[in-house]
Amino acid sequence: MDSEVNMKKILRKHLRGGEAFMPLEEIFKKIPFSELGKRPAGLPYSFYEIFYHIKFTQNDILEYCRRENYKSPDWPLDYWPDHPQPESESSWDQLKSEYLKDREELEALVLSKETDLLGTVPSGGDHTFIREILLVIEHTAYHSGQLLILLRHLGLHSS
Repeated sequence: MDSEVNMKKILRKHLRGGEAFMPLEEIFKKIPFSELGKRPAGLPYSFYEIFYHIKFTQNDILEYCRRENYKSPDWPLDYWPDHPQPESESSWDQLKSEYLKDREELEALVLSKETDLLGTVPSGGDHTFIREILLVIEHTAYHSGQLLILLRHLGLHSS
């Protein structure tokens, strides 16, 4: 098997989680809607706020990888929600769906024969596709750990 094709499959697997961090789909199963906005034990963010940040950042990096005319959102204002909980269960479900759709699009970008992992993204100067994919993986892993800590403080996850 071609080493680049193998590397692309490894990256796709890591985007989905389950190697170094619990897949977000599994984490979602642990929290009821009623707990999404709680900030336990003086922690500065709710489950919803952290997941919103994961989703927004992943989408931002996807757009950075796709668009020549990419314009960076306002940091940190745009990367965090205005409120600690979703407006409704349907808006929560939509946020999760959008995250999964964006992740599938990142996976497709990674697996595409046209994508040279060491090639630069259209808008990124010297930033490569592999740099951006690894950034999504690291960022998601970091914040997934925070989600699990929140779940523990809420009494919804043991270890």
